[in-house]
Amino acid sequence: MKIIDAEGTILGRLASYSAKEALKGEEIIILNSEKAIITGRKENIKEYYESKRKRVGSTLKGPKVSRSSEKIVKRTIRGMLPNYRDGRGREALKRIKCYKGIPLEFKDKEKITLKDKFKTKGKSIKVEDISKK
Repeated sequence: MKIIDAEGTILGRLASYSAKEALKGEEIIILNSEKAIITGRKENIKEYYESKRKRVGSTLKGPKVSRSSEKIVKRTIRGMLPNYRDGRGREALKRIKCYKGIPLEFKDKEKITLKDKFKTKGKSIKVEDISKK
């Protein structure tokens, strides 16, 4: 079981690392998912997520894009898995858990941080800023 602290890590790199490890059979737990970073211009990123949310259709149909930060992170990981609806992609997605903050059961456990490997420079926005209204 790998416990990853997402604070300050780039969302795409976190997602690809988590997807690879889950496909290998590892249990992945992501903490502080609201503090992951998406690089790029803030206006473009916010506009992209708002346009995804507006493409719904009627109240009963269409893809619903969640506002919660842990679901945004999990959906990004899902995009990096092969065929998340069945087969090994579905099994890998079941092995991934995302949490907002740090639950008490993982407070004293050893955590992996990916921000040492990947440094951001320039413009970025946190996932919690996207999940706000």
